[in-house]
Amino acid sequence: MTDLVQLTVAGDVTEAEEVQRILTAAGIDCELEHAVPEHPAQHDDAPLKVLVADDDLDAARDAIEALTEPDELIDED
Repeated sequence: MTDLVQLTVAGDVTEAEEVQRILTAAGIDCELEHAVPEHPAQHDDAPLKVLVADDDLDAARDAIEALTEPDELIDED
């Protein structure tokens, strides 16, 4: 089994699920894990770690970068 490493920390569940969707589309498995300990009375979205296999780290970074770059700016002259 390959060790899991942290790719990024998502600010909330929605962001984590978006990263997970991008990675899945690129054929990369990932796991989500709470970045901070949960408090029993806390119900807000907490930050989540996005973990990938150590062997997939570079490919995962490339996938995130490729699918989150802003569109080329259109020259409005």
